Order: sequence, then C-alpha cells, then structure tokens
Amino acid sequence: MPTTTMEAETAALLAALDSQREHIRSVVHDLADADLRRPVLPSGWTCLGLVNHLALDVELFWFRAVLASEQAAIDELDTIANAWQVAPGTPAQDIFDVYDNQIALANNVIRSTLADVKPAWWPDMFGGWRVESHRQILLHVISETACHAGHLDAARELIDGGQWLVLT
Repeated sequence: MPTTTMEAETAALLAALDSQREHIRSVVHDLADADLRRPVLPSGWTCLGLVNHLALDVELFWFRAVLASEQAAIDELDTIANAWQVAPGTPAQDIFDVYDNQIALANNVIRSTLADVKPAWWPDMFGGWRVESHRQILLHVISETACHAGHLDAARELIDGGQWLVLT
C-alpha cells in the first residue's frame, strides 16, 4: 500500500524487487557452508559470493550511492576489491546479514524517492550508458536480481539437485 512518501508505481516496483530478493534468500537458506563456498561453474563464482555481490554491487551501489549519493556508500565502494570473492574465514551468516542490512538501507532510499528523480551520483565506469531515473534504477535492479536468482537456481540444482518453485 503506498504511503505519503511512496507513490503507487514505486510501491509496485519495490514489491517486485522484494519478491526477487526473497527468491535469492530461499535458494540458499539451507545450503551447507561448504556448498555456499563451492564454485560449480567454470567462471568460479560461489553462491555466497553472488549474495555478497548483490549486497554491495547492487543494493549499496544502485540505491545508496547512485540514487541517493550517500557519501558513506560511495566511500565504502572504494574499499571493495571484488564483491564476488568472500574471504574463507568470513561466516556465511555475516554475508546474509550484510545483504539484509543493505536491503533495509536501500528500501529507505526507495521509499523516500519519487520515481522520476534522477540519479544524484554517477560513476565514470559505464562510458556512455546511463540510467535517467529512480524508476529505471528499480527496473535495472529487478532485472539483475532476477537474473542472479536464476543463476542461483542452476547452481543449487548442480550442488544438491534442489529446485525452487517447480510445478509438476
């Protein structure tokens, strides 16, 4: 339900994003630590690394840095060498907590920003490509999160045969 600070369109887009975020969580929630850290595709990424990527390169980057231009978020980006890599001693729950925390912080930005608002900060890394509004950022993040949910689905099936939402 839209609030006074969140228009109906943004509320609908956030609901779609939340659905994809829940898909991410549900695919990995009961995997053993060794399986969370085991690469199953030739590219070498792990389920835990993908969740970390979503937390830092997606939630933190797109909402707190690009859309809101939060200096703390922009500064944090400078400290991230490769979000796809998780140090071996890092507890998996710490990564899940970072993801949940970044989602909560992103949601604060999403709920308080109108759909037509332009990004407040833009990095040089994209060349000529640019998103022009909060709406476009939400659509981009929904697509990226859904794509990665599919990657996790495939990884999970390779790890233990588990399948998400299989209708027979």
